[in-house]
Amino acid sequence: MASAAASSTAPSLPGWEHVYSGKVRDLYTPAVGSGPFAGRSDVVLVVASDRISAFDFILASEIPDKGRILTQLSLWWFEQLDVPNHLVATTVEEGVPAAVEGRAMVCRKLEMFPIECIARGYLTGSGLLEYRASKTVCGLPLPDGLGDGSRLAEPIFTPSAKAEVGTHDENITFDTMVGTVGADNARALRELTLGIYSRAEEIARERGIILADTKVEFGTDPATGTITLGDEVLTPDSSRFWDAGLWEPGKAQPSFDKQYVRDWLASDASGWDRKSDTPPPALPAEVIARTRERYVDAYERLTGKKFI
Repeated sequence: MASAAASSTAPSLPGWEHVYSGKVRDLYTPAVGSGPFAGRSDVVLVVASDRISAFDFILASEIPDKGRILTQLSLWWFEQLDVPNHLVATTVEEGVPAAVEGRAMVCRKLEMFPIECIARGYLTGSGLLEYRASKTVCGLPLPDGLGDGSRLAEPIFTPSAKAEVGTHDENITFDTMVGTVGADNARALRELTLGIYSRAEEIARERGIILADTKVEFGTDPATGTITLGDEVLTPDSSRFWDAGLWEPGKAQPSFDKQYVRDWLASDASGWDRKSDTPPPALPAEVIARTRERYVDAYERLTGKKFI
């Protein structure tokens, strides 16, 4: 079922039928009898909105151009990676509706694995919480003496089980993942994920940015049986990017993402009680502007292109 808060903002697009809305993206399938992809059941139109979520809420405020930045950055990264992906069309000439040009892509439908594939090169977030409790991350032992932002001796693969919308994904061990997708698929997903991280970390580092961790998703192409990279890839919504010049292990690092939004919502200035069921308040104009700046900065520093 589509999220009520999200589906109400999904645009009507000729030739496409809206079928689902997540926290950020709206999904469409080809309408019957019209449009460039009419009659095809093997594709889906993915439209990235300007919605933003925090603490499992879709906020009432939006971040201008966020959907375009996420889409354009994903497309740039797909070009950098030597991994099969789900792209079919990305321009109006290829069949993307003009109304969502720049923030949408037509993709092959994949049989998705129910796993969030996460690679970590630095310790932070949920990994840090587990480490503090047990000196492990997803069951992988780590040495003593690590703190928030510490670089790991080598990247680690830490899968999580996909959760229903509105609930948290659950970190799992590799053995648990094997029980879900099988040993061969689990090994292939681990190898692909770590390969993507290593390549992207190198590219980001050359541009003065640390890729602390990233989440990617894969599915099987029904036509070929090939494990294929899907969804978004290496965006500020799916990855932690830090300014290499400001990196200082032992404390939280400034991020090129929505951390600015989280910090404001968690502050006294917002007046919001996170423990209640009350939705978060609207974001002040300054928070919206500063958050947009972080997304634009990430795009421009990584791609070397000016965001227009």
